[in-house]
Amino acid sequence: MKKAIRIFTVVSFFALIPVLTMAQPPHPNSPVNYGGGNAPGPGSIPVGGGAPIDGGLSILMLMGAAYGAKKLIKAK
Repeated sequence: MKKAIRIFTVVSFFALIPVLTMAQPPHPNSPVNYGGGNAPGPGSIPVGGGAPIDGGLSILMLMGAAYGAKKLIKAK
């Protein structure tokens, strides 16, 4: 039972991280409009050039999970 509660807590924590870490939207009167329907231009490019970070982050998370699973199996 304790193990199930621990697993539920960890899973719910990781499921709530995106909701808890949401940034505030830009002010409506801001000169930089990120996705307000304007054509791309010099004022609408986000910091960092709009580069996606999902690819590398997903790979790192999968590698960490695989490493943790390997350690668990080896410990048993």
